[in-house]
Amino acid sequence: MPTQAKNQAIELLKEKFSQYENFYITNTESLTVAQINGLRKTCFNKNVEMQVAKNTLIRKALEGLDAERYSGTFDALHGVTALMFSENPKEPAMIISDFRGKKKGQERPTLKAAFINGDIFIGDNQLATLKAYKTKNDLIGEIIGLLQSPIQRVIGALENKDAAKGPAAAEEAAPVAEAAPVVEEAPAPEATPEATAADAAPETPAAE
Repeated sequence: MPTQAKNQAIELLKEKFSQYENFYITNTESLTVAQINGLRKTCFNKNVEMQVAKNTLIRKALEGLDAERYSGTFDALHGVTALMFSENPKEPAMIISDFRGKKKGQERPTLKAAFINGDIFIGDNQLATLKAYKTKNDLIGEIIGLLQSPIQRVIGALENKDAAKGPAAAEEAAPVAEAAPVVEEAPAPEATPEATAADAAPETPAAE
């Protein structure tokens, strides 16, 4: 590759490494053209950028940015290398795992190294760890869930309490029907002495 072309390639790689805080260094050796194309399509659909590059150019790009920061990845730059750039730190790990699971005995691509938010993971045995990697949003979601949990329990207890009080409250609110007053019969008037005498006197026979 001419010097000018190499320099352009290095500058393009530097732009990618500067753009992303997460990138994977993978080995795609022995994959067919069709498999590489299928892997590229999967990466594209998952918002992961895949780029095959020469190891020497990758190293020069990283050294040009910050040799000390990226030095832990240099030993992984051997063999056939495909880079995966992603905003989501665990998405490339999911892609690699799923791709290998589609075909029995499929061992490629393998993970050589991953640079995740300043942390470096070396070796294919780190794939499971990276698949379970918790992003910042994952951690924030868990914290919010923990904070909301006690509040939800209190609200649930209050709702259950209100539901239990409902029938009792309705009974208390219902007016108690008052018994109809009993109307007492008025006592019969007592007979006066005059009336008694009049009733007792014999009738005078009429004159013939």
